[in-house]
Amino acid sequence: MTREPILSFTDKGIYCAAGDFYIDPWRPVERALITHAHADHARPGMGTYLATDGTLPIMRHRLGDISASSIAYGQALRIGDAQVSFHPAGHVPGSAQIRVEVGGEIWVASGDYKTTNDGLSEPFETVKCHHFITESTFGLPVFRWADQNAVAAEINAWWARCAAVGKTAFLGAYALGKAQRLMSMLDPQIGPILTHTAVENTNRVLREQGYALPDTILANADLNPKEHPGAIVICPPSAMGSAWARKYGPQETGFASGWMAVRGIRRRRAGDRGFVISDHADWAGLLAAIKETGAENIYVTHGYTDIFNRYLNENGWQSQVVPTQFEGETLEAQEDT
Repeated sequence: MTREPILSFTDKGIYCAAGDFYIDPWRPVERALITHAHADHARPGMGTYLATDGTLPIMRHRLGDISASSIAYGQALRIGDAQVSFHPAGHVPGSAQIRVEVGGEIWVASGDYKTTNDGLSEPFETVKCHHFITESTFGLPVFRWADQNAVAAEINAWWARCAAVGKTAFLGAYALGKAQRLMSMLDPQIGPILTHTAVENTNRVLREQGYALPDTILANADLNPKEHPGAIVICPPSAMGSAWARKYGPQETGFASGWMAVRGIRRRRAGDRGFVISDHADWAGLLAAIKETGAENIYVTHGYTDIFNRYLNENGWQSQVVPTQFEGETLEAQEDT
């Protein structure tokens, strides 16, 4: 008799019958295990939540008064007949892959992940398994990320040029993860780093957890831009071009995203500059992560699923596309709260 899979893909999310819990569910359930605090993975309305020590404070900031507990990386926890543990995903601070073991069979739900060390997030950790659920946000060979130091030099040079001609540099990025990574790449000798309220609120939570971030200034309605010449402003993309942004006078806008690798998208986004940097794995990173897990069975979700799935099947893996409501990285960031 064929045994039911340990993790199944339902209309509410990824479900483990042995432990009666869901991973990153998109509809209300009684027990939710959360990989990270981005809004497409950590949603309101669950009975109870379990997340890493680094993720839970951000979830409480975003979701309010929730019933939740946290767990350390690598700590084993028995839930029903399943043993679970959380392991670094390298995506954003606190992000995790969730390992589920039942009867010696191991599944890993990776959530969103990045295999290169950004110096801020806990570095990606390979977790050996039989079944691996992978994203494919940038699952095309065209997506290959440059070294972070090279991108930092590019951003700082742009900022310095803006400052030299009396313009404010606006850099659009997710309020959680990307914004803080960019801040850590900036040269504070160029000028002050100003942050949108959504970004600064997230900074506060991360600083309270011990994450090292550079000094920033809250760019709220009371701030006088003239008192901060040569500044760079880090804000959600949705704030670009708003009445709040226009009060800064002459300015240039930049977008930091893996999608900036695609010339047509970069041109349509209408920013002055596009910087290719992502908190998701590129083509080589996806393939390396999958290979190192040792998994024979791969489940591909959100992104270039059909193309990436076909490549895997043609190159020795048993792979299938699975439906989820995760979004990966978008240019219309919903991470503004």
